[in-house]
Amino acid sequence: MLVAGVTSYLVQRERVDARIDENLAQEVEEFREFADNGIDPEAGGPFTTVDRFLEVVLTRNVPDRDEGLLALVDGAIAWEPASGVNVRLEDDEEFVELVSGLGGTTQVRPRSVETETLGQLRYVTVPVSVPGDPAQGLYVIAYAREMEQAEVVDAYQTFAIVGLASLAMVGAVGWLVAGRLLRPIRLLRETAQRISDTDLSGRIPVTGTDDISALAHTFNDMLDRLEIAFAGQRDALDDAGHELRTPITIIRGHLELMDSADPADVEEVRALVVDELDRMRRMVDDLVMLAKAKRPDFVNRRPVELDRLVDEVLDKARALADRQWRVDARASATVLLDQQRITQALLQLISNAVKFTAPGDVIAVGSQLTGAEVRLWVRDTGAGIAADDLDRIFDRFARADVGRGVEGSGLGLAIVSAIAEAHHGTVTVDSRPGDGAIFTMALPPEEA
Repeated sequence: MLVAGVTSYLVQRERVDARIDENLAQEVEEFREFADNGIDPEAGGPFTTVDRFLEVVLTRNVPDRDEGLLALVDGAIAWEPASGVNVRLEDDEEFVELVSGLGGTTQVRPRSVETETLGQLRYVTVPVSVPGDPAQGLYVIAYAREMEQAEVVDAYQTFAIVGLASLAMVGAVGWLVAGRLLRPIRLLRETAQRISDTDLSGRIPVTGTDDISALAHTFNDMLDRLEIAFAGQRDALDDAGHELRTPITIIRGHLELMDSADPADVEEVRALVVDELDRMRRMVDDLVMLAKAKRPDFVNRRPVELDRLVDEVLDKARALADRQWRVDARASATVLLDQQRITQALLQLISNAVKFTAPGDVIAVGSQLTGAEVRLWVRDTGAGIAADDLDRIFDRFARADVGRGVEGSGLGLAIVSAIAEAHHGTVTVDSRPGDGAIFTMALPPEEA
């Protein structure tokens, strides 16, 4: 507003000065036309004296509001306007003395001067002579520049007052609005300062539906995801520490009790240590797999034919054990899946089924495509799962029917669940003790 106001004020001042010069040029042109064609109204013929010519000119000319006129003969004031003129040049002795010295000047051009009485004046002097009269006349036209610019000054003083009032009002409203809009950001900063790696429970209270409120919602959602991720990591570390402690203790105890002089004892301990280390390696590999499952590039979807997928999985599974391998259903459709991950999940379910079945039991694989989902399942006729174990069977390091001595890290079904979630699906189990189990992956039907 300041830059616009000052720029506009300067432009208007220049326009006022340009208008003054235009008026002076017009006055001079009219004066010259009268000098060429004018007739003395009393004599009815050409003017014979300078004094008479200037008298008629001054009588016929009506000055503008901020214009002053003056006629000099031989350096002295001869004629002045009648009353009612705002700019009285004859009252400014400094100006009269200045123009009196210009009597011999023949050049007609606008000049500027500043006096104590009238202030800034923009004026022009026109020399006058009449054939046969030795007197030298001078016609003076002047504009009071400050009076001409008074309206501009008054207008921009009003603009300045209104601008300051508007600035104060806008500042007050802006302060209130900005405080309201930035309050979620302030709360976000305070919440971020309170959050630590052991406490992610802080949240930002959100009111409104503007962009700042949306940012606060997004921040709260991020904290929810971080809290879940940190909790999962802590649980995984706790479980891993608990699970790895057992094989470490076993290895240490046998090494301490080993008789190094007895080759048979050394060989026996060596075999046990290698077996425990293999188990630890498998556990670490499974933990790495679960950690990668949270990455966006964990699955790489490609068109997959469901009937071929079921056949290939079953062909690979036949080498695991002597079971009755069957296909319950085979959907003829092409969908977008990560074939390697889905194969890994199905083989993990089949491996679990092998552990809990006996030779001659049935293990079946099936696929089905409905309008709502793609269903892939593994069914067995083994011992089944107790009702108490169904709620925790997909947790890390959870094992059903531990007392049976079935080997495993307890991470297999957690990996299957992670693969299903990476495909935005779920995995469920339906089982009763003695009636076998059916593990089903339900995935969204993204058809190729």
